[in-house]
Parts: sequence; structure tokens; C-alpha cells
Amino acid sequence: MLTFVGLGLYDERSITVEGRDALRDADRAFAEFYTSKLVGATVEELESHHDIEIEVRDRAGVEQDPDPILDAAAEGDAVFLTAGDTMVSTTHVDLRLRAHERGIDTQVVHGVTAQSAASGLTGLQNYRFGKATTLPFEYAHGAEGVPDSVVETISANRERGLHTLVYLDIKAEREEYMTADIAAEQFAEEFGEELGVVVARAGSPDPLVAADRIDALAERSFGDPLHLLVIPGDLHHIEADALGALGDAPEDLLDPV
Repeated sequence: MLTFVGLGLYDERSITVEGRDALRDADRAFAEFYTSKLVGATVEELESHHDIEIEVRDRAGVEQDPDPILDAAAEGDAVFLTAGDTMVSTTHVDLRLRAHERGIDTQVVHGVTAQSAASGLTGLQNYRFGKATTLPFEYAHGAEGVPDSVVETISANRERGLHTLVYLDIKAEREEYMTADIAAEQFAEEFGEELGVVVARAGSPDPLVAADRIDALAERSFGDPLHLLVIPGDLHHIEADALGALGDAPEDLLDPV
């Protein structure tokens, strides 16, 4: 059996009870933290809390050389751990399909996602979000500014009145995490006068929600990672009230439909 377990958003306690039990009952445990990371817990703290040794795999060790994971699952019960929800990344779907090709049973234990947390913390309704996008570091996509594909996604969502969740780039192997002020600075030229909402440290004891003009968000600091940026579309009156109360949004930016 190969069980995919989402660890949730912040630390060793963010896992569900079902996920905790699957991890503690496993013969072998593997994890990847290149798609996201638990900033509130080290691997050693995870191992101590759950009383199991965890082998961390890099991207190549999951995508190009998955045999150690699959062999462990063929011989016993293996668990594959990721931050957030385990099936958000397509690389994990590929690993599950490889297991099926070898006749290995699989199951999924879901965890809290960044998208559901962003909706819950901001008061923006989950079903009013359109396609999400990721803002890469400029050096990662080889050009200055925001990639056209990101602008097009936001613009298309806004035309339909939908909110856009912008994931901010993570280079976990370098301990480098894009912050919301840097993201807002990049968006300022295209969307500077528009409303933006920062979500920082979702799932932690001290999450932060801040709503303001995007060019104003570029001038602020939002503390420790991980950060997300939401660019709202049309606001329901309850959403407008929530951003005012929970994110301290300026009243002149809140124009409910």
C-alpha cells in the first residue's frame, strides 16, 4: 500500500487524525518539500512527534527515480508526505499512477489546502475563485516583471468577476520564499490601483490578513513566510464586510456588487 498524506499548512500538529494514524502505522515514510513546506516544523520535529524516520526526496528523487518509494510500498505499507493537500501537485498524481501500474494499492488522506485557508481567513467565498496562478521569481522565468500568462489569468478571472489566488514562488532547497510585498511590487505596474489581499502564515497561531491597494501592499512588511496574494474580483457585500473587518481594507476600495 502507498498512502499519500497531506500534512496541512504549518507544523507537526496540522495533520489530520487519519493522516497521523496512517503515518504512525507505516513501515516506511517518504516526503517531499519542494512544492511547499511546513515552516513551523523541521523534519526532525516531524520524526520525533510521529515516532518514525522520514526520508526526504528531492524533485528528481520523486519524478525521475521513484523506485525506492514504489519498492517500499510493494513490500509493505509506505506513506508519502507533502505539505498542504497531497494531491494538489501533478507530480504526486504521476507517482500514484506509477503505483497503480505496478499493482500497488493506493489511498489518499487529504490535508488542509492553501486555497481553502485563504478563503476562510479572508472571508472571500471559495466558489467565487477562478483559476489560480503562480508568480515565479524573476530569475526563475528569465525575464523582468510578471509573466504574461499570470497577467492573462488574473485578467480573465476579473472579467468574469472571479477572485484569483496567486501562489508565490518557493525555492525550498535554497530556503527562499517570495514575500507578498515583493509580489505586490511586481504587480503594481499592471494592477497597482486595484485591491489586493495578503494572507501570511495560514494555519499558524498568528495568521495575517491585510487588504489594500496593491501598490500600498508593496510598501509593507508581512513577517515570516509563507505568503499568498489574492486579487479579488467582484465582491459580495458579505465579502466586502469581511475584508473591511478582517483585513482592514480601506472603505473606498470596497464596492460590493
